[in-house]
Amino acid sequence: MSHRLLAGLFAAGTLFSLPALAADYPTVDTSEVAVVNNADIIIELGGGVSVEPSYEGAKDYDVSGFPIFSLQYLNIPGLFTIGSPDESQGGLRIAPSLQFMDKRNAAKYEELTGTLPLDESYQVGLRVGYEFPLYDTLNAEVYGAARYAFNEGEGFVGEAGIDFISRPSEPWELKLGPRTTFADSDYMSTYFGITPLESLGSSGRLAAFQAGGGFKSVGVDASARYEFRPDWFLNANATYERLVGDAEESPIAKVGSRDQFFAGIGLSKRFSFDLF
Repeated sequence: MSHRLLAGLFAAGTLFSLPALAADYPTVDTSEVAVVNNADIIIELGGGVSVEPSYEGAKDYDVSGFPIFSLQYLNIPGLFTIGSPDESQGGLRIAPSLQFMDKRNAAKYEELTGTLPLDESYQVGLRVGYEFPLYDTLNAEVYGAARYAFNEGEGFVGEAGIDFISRPSEPWELKLGPRTTFADSDYMSTYFGITPLESLGSSGRLAAFQAGGGFKSVGVDASARYEFRPDWFLNANATYERLVGDAEESPIAKVGSRDQFFAGIGLSKRFSFDLF
């Protein structure tokens, strides 16, 4: 998996440096611009770098890249509307949910000696969330994502959670909330199971283990987004997850770590299009 602890410090340091940019660049209410221009679709595109566990249940970390893609607003006249031109108004949001799992090879990770190598795995699906107001400056979003993994670790995976969202001033958006991840038995057996042959190959250090489906982790996610120029954003995030269920009991996690940290920083731009 391409991967996320040092970045917690990196992201924190970045957040402290962002206000300095605010004095140099004015911001505009892009939601008003979208309405004036009769935008039918508003999307956000970008990318960034993250620090993540080298593989699920690992104690070591790697640096990798990740994409940013979200759909803020889609209006099909006479049919339906998703989201809002004004982000603070909340509503329904739908976006692709993508994840890439890198190769896992015992030749690279001594603690996995005896396990068979795993090829890359690709996960493709959707994320659906609904944001609603709680107080004047506090919203909440309930969300869920489901993906299908293919190539190596085939099966269904996903996550669900709640984000509490604060927008203390126009350029800033802060999120914090709990989350949980889950996976089916096919996926879990690939990444957390140990076959008798693999146990023998590890000289018994890794006990044979059959991993079943269910909850994979619980944790908390925090993120911050800052609009340093009109429609340009700096994004930072940090996540802590604790493996649970069969993922926690797996010999993979016992020789690695049940505690998983993720963090990253990225740059994105918002685009508005008048389609109709």
